[in-house]
Parts: sequence; C-alpha cells; structure tokens
Amino acid sequence: MNLRTFLTIAAVIALVYALGLILMPAFMATTYGLGTSASEILLARYFGVELLVLGVIYWLAKDFTGANARPLITGSLIGNIVGAYFALMGTLGGVMNAVGWSAVAVYLLLALGFVYFQFMTAPAR
Repeated sequence: MNLRTFLTIAAVIALVYALGLILMPAFMATTYGLGTSASEILLARYFGVELLVLGVIYWLAKDFTGANARPLITGSLIGNIVGAYFALMGTLGGVMNAVGWSAVAVYLLLALGFVYFQFMTAPAR
C-alpha cells in the first residue's frame, strides 16, 4: 500500500467518525456504552470536530511524499499510539462496553500503518 492510499483510508475513517460524533453524539456515545449528559454530548462533539480537522488534513496531505509527509506521519503515529492506550484502558476498565474494542482496533491499525511509513519506507528527497 502506498502513502496516498493509506492517508485516504485514514481520512475516510476520521471523517465518518467525525460526522457521527458531530451529528449523532448521543447515538455514538450509547453505542460505546458512554453517557449522554449535556457535558458528555458536548465533549463528543468536540472530539468529532477534532476528527473532522484530522480527516481534512489527511485528505489534503494525501499527495505529500517523502520528507514532506514526515511530520504528519510522526505526529499521527504518536497520536494513534496514545489513542490506542486510552481506548484500551477505557475498554478494560469498563468505561466503554465491548464496542470499545473497535476503537482499540482502529487506533492500533492506524498506528501500525504509520509505523510502516515512519520506519519501513525511505523518504524520497
């Protein structure tokens, strides 16, 4: 898989989750076993906005190559590792229900993709 394809997939994942969190925050929250208080809905929407930003960045950066893509790859690798950790802790700790494993899987798969592009491919100069 090349970087363009991977960033396109990452963009679509981020944008789909963003739309769900922004437009249907209560549905998304209850799907993961989270609460639906006014503050929790607000936080879900804030998270959706950040995923919207990330999805747009991935989409616009899909044509980056080599060294131009390095900061995006490095930052995304770190973010997805941290996201996987918190999704894992939330799922194991019972904060999220069994659907929380899907969040763990998404973060881990994206992290693995960014590991590949960070360490396994040489940047074009």
